[in-house]
Amino acid sequence: MNYEAVIGLEVHVQLRTRTKMFCACANTFGAPPNTQTCPVCLGLPGALPSPNFEALRLTALTGLMLGGAIAPRCKFDRKNYFYPDVSKNYQISQYDLPICVGGELVLPRENYPKDAQKTVEESRRIRLVRIHLEEDVAKSFHFEAATGVDFNRAGAPLMEIVTQPDLRSPEEAFAFLSTLRLVLLYGGVSDADMEKGQLRCDCNVSVRPVDQEELGAKVEIKNMNSISGVRRALAHEIERQMDVARNGGRIAQETRRWDEAAGATFGMRSKEMAHDYRYFPEPDLLPVVVDSWIDEVRRAVPELPVARKERLMRRLGVGESNAEVLVADRELADWFEKAAATTKNANGVANFVVNDLLRELGAAGKPLVESPIAPEALGALVDLADAGRISSSQAKEVFAEMFRSGRAADEIVVERGMEQVSDTDAIGKLCDEVLAVNAAMVAQIREGNVKAVGNLVGQVMKRSQGKANPAMVNAALKEKLGI
Repeated sequence: MNYEAVIGLEVHVQLRTRTKMFCACANTFGAPPNTQTCPVCLGLPGALPSPNFEALRLTALTGLMLGGAIAPRCKFDRKNYFYPDVSKNYQISQYDLPICVGGELVLPRENYPKDAQKTVEESRRIRLVRIHLEEDVAKSFHFEAATGVDFNRAGAPLMEIVTQPDLRSPEEAFAFLSTLRLVLLYGGVSDADMEKGQLRCDCNVSVRPVDQEELGAKVEIKNMNSISGVRRALAHEIERQMDVARNGGRIAQETRRWDEAAGATFGMRSKEMAHDYRYFPEPDLLPVVVDSWIDEVRRAVPELPVARKERLMRRLGVGESNAEVLVADRELADWFEKAAATTKNANGVANFVVNDLLRELGAAGKPLVESPIAPEALGALVDLADAGRISSSQAKEVFAEMFRSGRAADEIVVERGMEQVSDTDAIGKLCDEVLAVNAAMVAQIREGNVKAVGNLVGQVMKRSQGKANPAMVNAALKEKLGI
């Protein structure tokens, strides 16, 4: 019997705010353990929470970017459970009245793993159930003989994005997380760094016969700290469940953890149901009236990666592969557009950014903000080449010197005597000289050996010491040869 996987994701996003969700403690990463705490985020008796408006705004912005419906009014609830990482034995979250419901995310082909892109036939739309806001929990550290808890992360604003069970493969889960991360970065919602715990994902996965509508027993996978790790964990778990099903076994509804070193999932506990958490309205927080400020958030919705890619291709003439690289990094795309605004050849700028600037920055170990070449300076270099003042190979040489020294392109061209000869009369004279001493080759060309023109072009370039415009030389020779 053939089986298929059914996957739903619960993505937790730590929001980019200065302070925590319900207190004034700094929302930072990397501080010494338990130094960013107060009575509120430690859950001490008598401490009262106060909601972070910026966290509410960023959650609503995410909902709008993903096409969800923003609730006119939302509220917070207590989610009760007993683990060392929640000192007050409950988490403030949202249950029946979240800030956003619905929405979807389209998965572009380029956001799938490289080895899976050829098999992607069409863009998939993954529906969302809801987006809600809650406080993060503390972080546990397991030592040889004890466990330590760092409460610096406790109370950080945490947005949860829940999908419908629309995903069907580990590769689609990879594409979903890659696409979502880019949207979050474009909106300035989060730094979305999985290594820092700013983007975390729990996967709910089941298998069923391909012709069956009913879902199988759901297994939740935790402890994945990279997008590629999610892919590997799902691949393993799907195969494990299919083996159980094919052998007539029963798949238990449970929570399992992913062990990266072992390359396998291991059982943790039986899967909780919503009623296990005994949700009830948070008595220390009033409902939030979203209608009073949502219009301001609507005005802040940015152009998203898919739309930006289409605009770069359609309006600026950027090639698809270049556009994909550019929109994958908002800062890089912004830099490119500043450069493109100074020239008519946007794709020429894109070629330099994608093929040369990124390579040089990588080799130098520099971020884009430290580029020795300003966007406007790159536009000027492209204009020099387009005007025929330097050749394409010379433009590469000039770029390398610009990156090394930070000097302007025209200054380098003049200093090195690189400017091309584009004078029609001068080029015509050089062509005449070459034709006069190559009578046999001229005869061959006129008899049909057109490829030999390249040899004559090379001779003209040599006579000009490489300064003649090669395109003009080629055109002039063909005109004189009558071909």
